[in-house]
Amino acid sequence: MPTKQKSKKKLKSKSKKKGKAAAPQISKKELAARKRQRAKQIQEVIGALVTYGGLGAVIGITLFFVADPKIALAGGGGVAVLALSFKYPMLGLWGFMIYMPFAGTVTYWIGGGSPIFQLAKDGFYIPAIIAVGLWCKKTGNPFIIPKAMKNPLYFLLGLCLITLIFVNGARQFNPPPPRPGVVLNQSKKPDQFIAQGILGLKVMLGYVPLITGAYYKLKSKRELLFAARLTVILAIICCLLGMVQYQFLASGKCNGTRGFTGDQLFKATLEAKCLIGGALLFSPSQGVIRLPGTFVAPWQWGWFLISNAAFTFAVAFCDPSPVWRIAGLFGMAVVFVNAAISGQRIALALVPTVTIILLVLTGQVANLKRFLPIGIGLGVVLGGVIVSNPAVVQERIDSFVSRWQASPPTAFIAQQFEESSHGQDGVFGNGVGRATNSTRVFAKTRLIETYYPKLMYEIGPIGAIAMLVLLTSVTVAGFKAYRSVKDKNLRSLGASYWVFVMIISYNTYYYPLDVDPVAVYYWYFAGVVMRLPEIDKQEQARIKAEEEMENSK
Repeated sequence: MPTKQKSKKKLKSKSKKKGKAAAPQISKKELAARKRQRAKQIQEVIGALVTYGGLGAVIGITLFFVADPKIALAGGGGVAVLALSFKYPMLGLWGFMIYMPFAGTVTYWIGGGSPIFQLAKDGFYIPAIIAVGLWCKKTGNPFIIPKAMKNPLYFLLGLCLITLIFVNGARQFNPPPPRPGVVLNQSKKPDQFIAQGILGLKVMLGYVPLITGAYYKLKSKRELLFAARLTVILAIICCLLGMVQYQFLASGKCNGTRGFTGDQLFKATLEAKCLIGGALLFSPSQGVIRLPGTFVAPWQWGWFLISNAAFTFAVAFCDPSPVWRIAGLFGMAVVFVNAAISGQRIALALVPTVTIILLVLTGQVANLKRFLPIGIGLGVVLGGVIVSNPAVVQERIDSFVSRWQASPPTAFIAQQFEESSHGQDGVFGNGVGRATNSTRVFAKTRLIETYYPKLMYEIGPIGAIAMLVLLTSVTVAGFKAYRSVKDKNLRSLGASYWVFVMIISYNTYYYPLDVDPVAVYYWYFAGVVMRLPEIDKQEQARIKAEEEMENSK
């Protein structure tokens, strides 16, 4: 029996080779036309780089002599990026995804914390999405994807605009009278509630078009795998930098918050930044660590690790290449290590939790051929980390347990819901952006650390339900999309990304959908999942064509 099977395999491989050899060759005329077209495209790209790069250089040099060098760098580089992203929107989206994890490091180590550098990533995103929208209008392709999201999105957007006009606008043009006996500070900048609402709306829904961008960007299986592998490369680079950052702090090359006094020993600060990223906290004498990695703040780094628990898992278990599966395994290992040393309790809890959920819901537990090698390899790496750093790991576990006992997440969320419901100021809430941390530059904000209570406070209970309906429509459409895929690798990849989308959709602990990187990754990978059926159709058509070619021989 084994010899027969081997002979069949040999015959099959021979037939494939014959089929490929017998494929109709491209005529010389067509080949020459393709070469001319490719050469023309390369010339256009080079011409655009020279034109827009030169324009950016001229603006940068001009600003260098009349303004600050950082403004010159931002202005010159910004003009070039804006123009190139609009002309080549797909390249702009790739640039956006690559730059985003390093934006915090660039902001504070090159830009000195300038708001211009904080918005630099949108220089890739906004012109690229505008170009995609214009292309959709020109070609008649839908811009809102999936279709099931259209009505919930319109309803939520309409509700937010009503709140912006009648609640934020009322506060802007009819501010509450001062309390008796309170002397107003005449030098104080007046609150800009409308500007706060506009920025809050951008934070809430500004990255929804990434679904469309990802959908049209990934045209084939090759590009899909490139996107998946790119996330692993970025995760590995960022995590290795995070480990070096920890080593610098532990060895004393960076002081962190050592030597600080009082409350400063327990607060992340930019004064303590080390190697990469922004504000950090490192007070080993007090047993507290909060590392930012490559991001602005430790909180963002924690959610980057949680997100990449899913992305590295997808490549480790679902990539068709053994080399990339090993890379995915290494990515999982460094994500786990950083979850342990970062000091982020939520990362320490959710990184292994997300991995277990993925193993169960994607069915990889039953796939022993892939699960056992990866599980054993991951266990060896983590075991080595625990043995070499037992005190650090134990301290992180003790910190997590003590925090859970002091304030269980369920009780904390219930308390936030109660406070938001009692703090209501009408059916439309207290105003868009009024509890969004990034809008505090325009007016004072209220700190609400859970997502749906925050929405209740800003846009009322109807608005919070509308957002929940919108996210549910995305989750359900994604489930239907990946379940319709026939290719096993594509289906497993889609399942991994869909589980990430589902977890974020119904997570209310803190507000990851308001802040990078989850605010970007959620909508982008939702678009990836929506694209899978089209890519699967291409693969099935290719396989069918190969089979027909073999049968004809």
